[in-house]
Amino acid sequence: MDRLALLRTGEITIEGRMPWSSNATFLVDLVGDEGEGKAIYKPLRGERPLWDFEPGLHRREVAAYHLSEAMGIDLVPPTVLRDGPLGEGSLQWYVDADHQQHYFTLHESRDDLYEVFRTVAVFDIIANNTDRKSGHVLIDTEGHVWGIDHGLCFAADFKLRTVVWEFGGEPITEVLVAAAARIVESPPLAVTCLLSDDESLAMQERAQWVVDHPVLPVDQSGRRYPWPMV
Repeated sequence: MDRLALLRTGEITIEGRMPWSSNATFLVDLVGDEGEGKAIYKPLRGERPLWDFEPGLHRREVAAYHLSEAMGIDLVPPTVLRDGPLGEGSLQWYVDADHQQHYFTLHESRDDLYEVFRTVAVFDIIANNTDRKSGHVLIDTEGHVWGIDHGLCFAADFKLRTVVWEFGGEPITEVLVAAAARIVESPPLAVTCLLSDDESLAMQERAQWVVDHPVLPVDQSGRRYPWPMV
C-alpha cells in the first residue's frame, strides 16, 4: 500500500478525539484508491496559542517526517500537510502499537534497541525537540520503533528537552554523522519550506554541531526533561 498517497488523497472520516492531548488531535479513517487505513489528524484550528512557538505546529510535524527521511532513519511515520474536515492540518499514519510500551519500558527490557534510541537522540538534537516524552517513542506490531509528536521542534533557540539521556558521552556512529552532514550540505527543501529562515539556519548549525562533536551530549543541568515525562 502506498501510505503517502492514501494520506494525500484518501477520504477522511473523523473517528474520535485522542484523549490526553493538549491540542485537538483526532483519529481518522482513510479510504481511497490505495486502500484503507487510519491516521492522526492535527488541525491548525485545534492548536492552543503558545508564547514560544508561532501558530502552525502541524507544519513542524510534517517537517519532522521530511527530516527523518532526509537523514535516512525511518523514524517518523509518513506525514503530510493537507486540508481535512477541520481545515489545514497534519495527517500522520497511525502507528499500531502496544501503548503500554514506551521509551522507559523498552529501555529496561530491550537492549537490542539501544542503537535505535541513539538515533532518536541524534534526530532530536538536529530537530531541536523540546518535548520528547517517553510515550512519544512507540514500537509497532512488527517491532519497528517510531517517534511521534513533533509539533514542538525546530525552534531557532536551542531548547532540547528529552527523556533520552542514558547514552550521553557515547560516540555517534559514522552513519549518523554522515546523515547530519547531508543536512548541513543540502538542507532538504521539504523541511525548510515549512520553517522560517532563522529556524532553517539553526537546524543546519545543530547538524554541524553533530558533525563537529560526534558524541551524544550529557545534561549537566538535569533540567532538560519534558513534563510530564511519559
